[in-house]
Amino acid sequence: MKKPFKFLCFVLLVAASSAFAQNNAIVGQWQTIDDASGKPKAIVKIYEQDGNIYGKIIRLFLSAGEDPDPVCFKCTDERKNQKVIGMIILKGSKKRGSEWSGGTILDPENGKTYRCKIWLDEGQLKVRGYLGIFFRTQTWYRVK
Repeated sequence: MKKPFKFLCFVLLVAASSAFAQNNAIVGQWQTIDDASGKPKAIVKIYEQDGNIYGKIIRLFLSAGEDPDPVCFKCTDERKNQKVIGMIILKGSKKRGSEWSGGTILDPENGKTYRCKIWLDEGQLKVRGYLGIFFRTQTWYRVK
């Protein structure tokens, strides 16, 4: 009687761990790439809070002569005139099937906020921002 119970507990534990890992597969640090130059742009820390996914810029890769501690002058919401490092740019996405959607993403360079959808594709994070029917997709790479 003890062995079947232990086996059942083990199976439930594995199933719960697998579900947790799948739900939180995008949690961690991700490197963004500049669309124009193809060079690393930032490290974004993605975390889960109250069932929603958020992303905060924790590091910028700046060129010589750029402000080492930039401020988002073009932002139009509560982030206006706030420092970019430490800024939450990804807000409120929820897990829906194999993707996270329903949230927004901010581009601190132009101050615009877009609806977004996020999904994993072969270990890379695909981040798509929408403005009406137009969209742009970036590939982010996990930081080890």
